[in-house]
Parts: sequence; C-alpha cells; structure tokens
Amino acid sequence: MTEGFTHIDAEGRTRMVDVGAKSKTRRLAIAGGEVRLSPKTMHLLSDAALPKGDALATAKIAGILAAKRTADLIPLCHPLPLAFADVRFTVDAAACIVRIEAEASTTAETGVEMEALTAASVAALTIYDMCKAVQKDIVLGEIKLLFKSGGKSGTYVSPDWPAGRPYPVD
Repeated sequence: MTEGFTHIDAEGRTRMVDVGAKSKTRRLAIAGGEVRLSPKTMHLLSDAALPKGDALATAKIAGILAAKRTADLIPLCHPLPLAFADVRFTVDAAACIVRIEAEASTTAETGVEMEALTAASVAALTIYDMCKAVQKDIVLGEIKLLFKSGGKSGTYVSPDWPAGRPYPVD
C-alpha cells in the first residue's frame, strides 16, 4: 500500500523525507503567477493610488517573507537556508494583468520549488488584499513552476518559459 510513496512510512503514516544523505547542490527555482484586475483597479494600481497604498511594493516584501517561511506553512517541507529570494512584477495595463515572477535559490539537499511557488502565491494574495477595497472579483491564477535547476532531477523548463529568454545562470 505504501510502496512508492516518499512521504508515507511502512505503517502508512505521514512522514518527512530524510534528505540527510543527499549531497548539497546549488538549486534555483522560478515560479510565476497572475492577478487579473478590472481596468479601474489596474489604473489605481498603476498610479499608486489604491486606498491601502503601494500594492506591488507590499506584495514584493510579502512574497520574500513567504519564501523564507515556507517550511512553517507547508507540512513536511524542509526548512532551507535561502541564499536569495526575490519577487518581480510585470504590469500589463492593456490586459489588466499583473504577472508575478518569484525566484529562490539555495545550496542544500533539497530543492527550492516550494519556496518560489509560495512566494508567488503570497504575492498574488497580497495584491488581492491591497486591491479588495475597490474590487472584489479579482482573479488569481496561473501559479506554476517556470524553471528549476540543481539536484538529482536536473533542470526543468516549463513550456511557458518565454521563447528566446536565456535560462538563469546561478
């Protein structure tokens, strides 16, 4: 019954995977996400005129903090010594979309995909929180891993990685 499951022990109980015997390698992950706003809300965000203040500055800080606290939020996730965490935004005013890109890196026994994904998710949630006073039907979506390198499984590049964009060099 438990054969093949990494987070279930022989008795069928949930467990944290022991990564102590794995080699430390340099690891990097980039996750993406989107927030879809109304034209009115996008205008207020772009003009830094939202009632709660600068949504993108707040979301950047929130995302970085989330990356640092991922092991506290996701059960069985290993705490990692992050070497770097960042959150970047591309505002597409015409489409009323804020694109989020969150990056995390470390040298450790396990990857930083969860840290990058958590940063992107919390940044999106923070944008929602900063905009909800003027719009309730904000759509959060497309949270996904875009790139990862390092570790046993090597490099992963999402089909959504922009054509012609160079891969990160860590």
